[in-house]
Amino acid sequence: MTGTLKVLGIAGWKNSGKTTLTERLIAELTGRGLRVAAVKHAHHSFNVDYPGTDSARHRAAGAREVAIVSNIRFAHIRELQGAPEPTLAEVLAHFGPCDLVLVEGYKRVSIPKIEVRRVEGRSREPLAPGDTDVIAIAADHAVEDTNLPVFKLDEIARISDFVVGWMGR
Repeated sequence: MTGTLKVLGIAGWKNSGKTTLTERLIAELTGRGLRVAAVKHAHHSFNVDYPGTDSARHRAAGAREVAIVSNIRFAHIRELQGAPEPTLAEVLAHFGPCDLVLVEGYKRVSIPKIEVRRVEGRSREPLAPGDTDVIAIAADHAVEDTNLPVFKLDEIARISDFVVGWMGR
């Protein structure tokens, strides 16, 4: 599904700490010289531009796709207009060269993933026993009854070491 891209999911229930872990891993891994990309899956509507901006005006006028381009970055916005949500593979096909893509969410997609668990998460039901794609667990509490590597949520350097090893670097 992912071709030559190294793709690693960060999965867990709502409020489990996925975004914080993903953000901290990106900072640590890019600090080590890796080129890291990220995909964030949202279960709700979102906006990447604001009412009144030129791109928002273009979309409001009916443009199905809008690109915003400068000498610093570019963004491509596609209105689905009732079309199905693109698959993760379709999203990844748009990525440029990188060493690793961290995918936050998509817990039901078959990609290697680190499961994130927090006592304050929406659910304490573990993903790992029923998901053979989980390769490690990061938690804010003791985790027993697993043969998988387990890390504390704040052990970013150790989790990064594990990821780099998993990547074969």
